[in-house]
Amino acid sequence: MEMTISLPEGTERVTVTGAGERNLKIIRDALGVALAARDGTLRIRGSERAVGQATHVIRRLTNAARQKRPMTHQQVLETIAAADSRADDGSSSPVAPDALDVYLRGRQIRAMTNGQRRYLRAIHEHDLTFCIGPAGTGKTYLAVGAAVQMLKLGLARKLVLVRPAVEAGEKLGFLPGDMQQKVNPYLRPLLDALHDMMQFDQIQRFMAADLIEVVPLAFMRGRTLNEAVVILDEAQNTTRQQMLMFLTRMGHEAKMIVTGDTSQTDLDEPRLSGLVDAARRLQRIGGIAFVTLDRSDIVRHRLVQRIVQAYGQEPDNHDALRGAEKRAGVEQRPHNHPRDGEPQNMPPQQ
Repeated sequence: MEMTISLPEGTERVTVTGAGERNLKIIRDALGVALAARDGTLRIRGSERAVGQATHVIRRLTNAARQKRPMTHQQVLETIAAADSRADDGSSSPVAPDALDVYLRGRQIRAMTNGQRRYLRAIHEHDLTFCIGPAGTGKTYLAVGAAVQMLKLGLARKLVLVRPAVEAGEKLGFLPGDMQQKVNPYLRPLLDALHDMMQFDQIQRFMAADLIEVVPLAFMRGRTLNEAVVILDEAQNTTRQQMLMFLTRMGHEAKMIVTGDTSQTDLDEPRLSGLVDAARRLQRIGGIAFVTLDRSDIVRHRLVQRIVQAYGQEPDNHDALRGAEKRAGVEQRPHNHPRDGEPQNMPPQQ
């Protein structure tokens, strides 16, 4: 098997390969692969298992170089050993399906319901995942947590958090400030999730280094995102054209997560939501996961479950997503009915 991956430029490339290509020699000797660095790319040849291990190690080295935290000789050896043990366990990725390892020391984010576990498994196993559910089910929080873990493990080189700038019944266009100050209120929930997983100064450094980007959906046009995790939040507020534009931003080795709640659509014509339209159009395409959460997956204050139930769901909006989930082979549960024996008073998501 042979794989070619891109190397960073300048001093970061030397940090990855090591002085005199020392790191490449360590990988070559430990894993028995052939490595050739030339013209900004690295060609890896060997068995499928060994190439996969070497690719994982190179990506970890690249991520560390971009974060200005070059690995020591010992850390390179430990990364190779970890990649080897992963292969022995038969796992294709170090991402745990129900627990997320983020940057804050001592903080681990876990799925707390069966629905959330299905959601994390879908993210783990698919390049494109759609998740719909009411407020408080952890759609956005778990997506950001999964993306932060992938960034930390070197499985992605960039995290892009996206939201459509649609007012929830209020007009903000005449607020003072420049463009960034005007769109910040729309992006605040994504930043709140990040602050639960990283130190403030670390977030600022990653944003300055373009490792994390939080942008309105309108700013995505014309871009191609390679080796990135891209999250579209509040997707029920996209139009069909906006959803198409967003989905076609996916580049090589990218992963996309689309979240939304069709009962809280702020479009003038809710029936034209790009989220519902995408579920109808994409339900038969392989490699795409559709996951539906319900009020039994709510992990905020116990009253949120009752509020969601009182306001009810929009069955017409959910039909397409339910049908897509069924055809995609994802386990379903009846709407608005908690599982037997599952507590309704769930602690806050951590």
